[in-house]
Amino acid sequence: QQQQQRPPAPSGPGGPLTAAALAAAPPGVQKQMLGEKLFPAISRFQPELAGKITGMMLEMDNSELLILLESESQLKAKVDEAMRVLQK
Repeated sequence: QQQQQRPPAPSGPGGPLTAAALAAAPPGVQKQMLGEKLFPAISRFQPELAGKITGMMLEMDNSELLILLESESQLKAKVDEAMRVLQK
């Protein structure tokens, strides 16, 4: 019986995601890092649709996503915009 080996989680506090930390990661990992920060933030506004909205937002440019993570008001506006798209 083999156990699945999980890579160790990066150490350090769950603080804000910085552009430098993001730039240091491989491109495939960057979206995952952004998604892990976006999902809980979006969940505060739309818990039922947070997964879908996070997926929609990950189509955006990484630099835009960093701005949204730093500005709750801009994030809320984007979530509201996504909700309008979903309701069509």
